[in-house]
Amino acid sequence: MATVHDEIDNWLAADLYGELSDDEQRQLHTHLVECLACRKTHQETKTMNKILEETLTQQKPDPSFEQRMLAGFRNRAPERTGLLKLLADLMRMRAAQVTAVAAVLLGLVQLGRMITGETATPLRARDHYANEQLFEQPAQVAASGASRAGAFAKSDELAATRPQTMPLQAPPPASSVEAKDKTESFAQAEQTIVTGSNIPMAQEAGPKPGETPASEVANRKLVRNATVELEIVAFDDAVQKITAFANEERGYVATTNSQKQANGKLRGQVIVKVLPENLDRFLQKIRGLGELKNQTLGTEDVTKAYFDTDARLKNARVMEERLIEMLKTKTGKVSDLLQVEKELSRVREDIEKMQGELKYLDSQVQFATVTISLAEKDMEEPAAFLIKERSQLALYAPDVEKIYNDIKALASQKVQITNAQLNRDYSGRISATMSMLIAPEESDAVIARVKSFGRVENFQTQTERIAQGGSGMSENARTKRDKVELNITISREEQEQAFQQTSLRIRTSSVDKKANDLRAVAEKQGGRVRSSTFNRDPDGREMANVSLRVPMKNYPALMQSLDSLGKVENVTVQRQDRTGTQIDEANAPADISIQVYSQGNIVSHQSGPLATLRRTLAQSAGAIMWSLRMIGVAIAFLAPWVIAIVVIVWIARRVIRARRKL
Repeated sequence: MATVHDEIDNWLAADLYGELSDDEQRQLHTHLVECLACRKTHQETKTMNKILEETLTQQKPDPSFEQRMLAGFRNRAPERTGLLKLLADLMRMRAAQVTAVAAVLLGLVQLGRMITGETATPLRARDHYANEQLFEQPAQVAASGASRAGAFAKSDELAATRPQTMPLQAPPPASSVEAKDKTESFAQAEQTIVTGSNIPMAQEAGPKPGETPASEVANRKLVRNATVELEIVAFDDAVQKITAFANEERGYVATTNSQKQANGKLRGQVIVKVLPENLDRFLQKIRGLGELKNQTLGTEDVTKAYFDTDARLKNARVMEERLIEMLKTKTGKVSDLLQVEKELSRVREDIEKMQGELKYLDSQVQFATVTISLAEKDMEEPAAFLIKERSQLALYAPDVEKIYNDIKALASQKVQITNAQLNRDYSGRISATMSMLIAPEESDAVIARVKSFGRVENFQTQTERIAQGGSGMSENARTKRDKVELNITISREEQEQAFQQTSLRIRTSSVDKKANDLRAVAEKQGGRVRSSTFNRDPDGREMANVSLRVPMKNYPALMQSLDSLGKVENVTVQRQDRTGTQIDEANAPADISIQVYSQGNIVSHQSGPLATLRRTLAQSAGAIMWSLRMIGVAIAFLAPWVIAIVVIVWIARRVIRARRKL
């Protein structure tokens, strides 16, 4: 389903030309507040529309433009010639149209008389009267059409203008059938001439049997209501002005209610009763109190309900009189009299209800109800801002359990420990996690105290401002700091990852002595030896591997001290920068892996003449033995085949000798 953001161009165009409903306008405005890109597009659209309006207002079309357009349309439509053109021109004439309408009406009247079986004797008189009235009333009919156009603009002036602008004259005294026919014919002619459509305007204003238009309008019961939403500066001042406006328009304030928001702004509703004829003027006045957000006008016709209730009331009163007369005669059984009294009570109860309904309808008709919703500007402005701070602290210490207990000892009324956990794994490594809430005025001192318990590996602070009682920004809102949340992680120093790692080799003649000197140099620079190994091979070469850890602030001095131990070779440095975290680089650990070695003897005990001779003889003997083994393998492989061949040859010779003897 497409969202407002996906179809923002269509939504902005519809809002620009007022084609959005109230719900769609609220949805669009809510999205514009949340989306910066759509808000920028909205501003660009408004600016472009304003520029186009100014440009098009100043630019006037060429006078010949209209003539060219009309000529183009005429060229598209084929021009009629001959009899069709003559008929078309004739139908455009006013006299021809009136004559045609009169002919149609006369034909319809004659057809009606033929169907009903009436004589055609009074037809000429009726036609004469219809034509006379038809041509005598054009000015009145035109005035009636103008008054109807104005009545659509103001519904409250309809009842006042209709009887004055449409003074239809009654026909001369005649039979009831003739009067009815004349009235219908005149109404149809008036409708056809004035409106040119089948909208029954004249029939609505025409007199009904037994009732004149003036009495019909006077008896109508209309209830007018209005709903207005305004954004104002001060609620109390607006209520005072509304009360003054109501008094000026002969009305009164029925109900007033208000509600104070958390940010001190007022929102409420005022219900005003004014005379219906003064409603439009009253609405014009209250629009000047502030920015109009919404306005709704409505008129409810309760004429039918009113007269139905009034008729039922009259019938009920007649029934009441009859029941009273029955009680006065006191004839019949006691049970019948009791039944009559019971029925009389019911009828009187119905009479009271109907009287109340009529009074209520009269009060609604007498005064129009205006419901005014008032809201002060910046209603969503927050009342206060709450500052919440969250801090993450990572400590390294040689004794985790001791630091853990020292931090727990800080608990007081202003320092609340919400979580404390000491962990020990299967390998013996210890770590601890703690969480605490600190009063704002004590947060800096407590955090500084916790930092002093060990070496700070990382410290992060996150601050969040939360609006209370609204949203957005406010210059007058008060600011309050909430308790500071501090989360602490404690680990042993051996578990800390080195900030920088260095590996190198030192060549010296005395490996053992230099390795001991290296330990002393590390302790002098505040470091320590993490591990060390030493070995010597048969050739006299010695090698020692030493791993050191020192603070970064002492790292340069340590590297300079290594030059006194021997020749430094193959130095490699690897640094791990941690972005987004606060690290104490001066005290961060640096690991140094050092290999101290010596070259040993130049000639090895395995590289002398005797050793070479022994090695040569041993290799020769090994080669001879390998050759003998290969010969034995060959003999073992070929012996069966040789024996088989010899046996075959011997047998063949024996066979040959035996044949020769025969």
